[in-house]
Amino acid sequence: MASEDAEELTVTSEVHHFSKEEVIEGSAGAVLSRFDFVYPAYMTSCEDSQIMKAVVDADGDLQVTRKNNLHKKEGVVLIEQYLFFSKEREHQSATTLDLVGEQVWRGALFLADFILHHPEIFKNANILELASGVGLTSIVAGMLAKKVVITDVDRGDILSLIDRNAERNKELVKAEILVREIDFYDHATIEENSEALKDVSVIMAADTIYHNQLTDQFFKTILRLMSEPPNKTMYVALEKRFVFTIEDMETVAPCYDYFLDRIDWLRCQNLSTINWVIEEVPINFKQYFMYEKTRHLVMWKIAAELK
Repeated sequence: MASEDAEELTVTSEVHHFSKEEVIEGSAGAVLSRFDFVYPAYMTSCEDSQIMKAVVDADGDLQVTRKNNLHKKEGVVLIEQYLFFSKEREHQSATTLDLVGEQVWRGALFLADFILHHPEIFKNANILELASGVGLTSIVAGMLAKKVVITDVDRGDILSLIDRNAERNKELVKAEILVREIDFYDHATIEENSEALKDVSVIMAADTIYHNQLTDQFFKTILRLMSEPPNKTMYVALEKRFVFTIEDMETVAPCYDYFLDRIDWLRCQNLSTINWVIEEVPINFKQYFMYEKTRHLVMWKIAAELK
């Protein structure tokens, strides 16, 4: 969702790999990635939860291995994404802004964990994901939700890529899936999708904060969406990206600092019509996907109650 002059900008964070990949033949850089996860206990069947395995010890006595000692039920999300290789090293550590949406970033897996840990928020809900990229988080939400509207800017192959990933994981998903365009720089795309969005009560976004101009437009889009009924709650997952600056002579996270500035801006908007509740969410929820859950991952909750 970068502006026209942002094509030369790059994101200097690592391109993280948490999965097993197979190159898709006939594509330029596309791979099919396997993201393994453990099902939460509430998603396993009653029969599975009651299984007890009988074993015999060295003395021939019967022992029972109860359910908490059994292997947990595992699942997999299959995601087509684009990884960019460099001759100088195995993977590039930077990618252009136009390409970041075609990869799975750590914040998406972090948000997926949050979804699985909090079924009371997402079960049977009508959900919108902004800047969904390859669609992993929406697919996970679709395991619980009634409807998921998966959105990104209609540039390149991204919307078709989301469609393909939703189809690959249709056995996991119980929700109705709608793939649409929402462009932070063009709110006419919100109007065009008003029918699909009219009953959305939960919004989510992961790793959308990596450039200040984009962050501005992101928050303007949040304000636009949350100013209309029904009341909505949004969950934003992101990873603080640190850089060393000569000016500060220390390692700082300027994009996250700007995000906090925009949070303060949002708190002050439309106060005559909206009660805002904005808070950082504790990150001590369980991990279900395989990735490095670092202390730099954060989650924010933004709730708008219309007066």
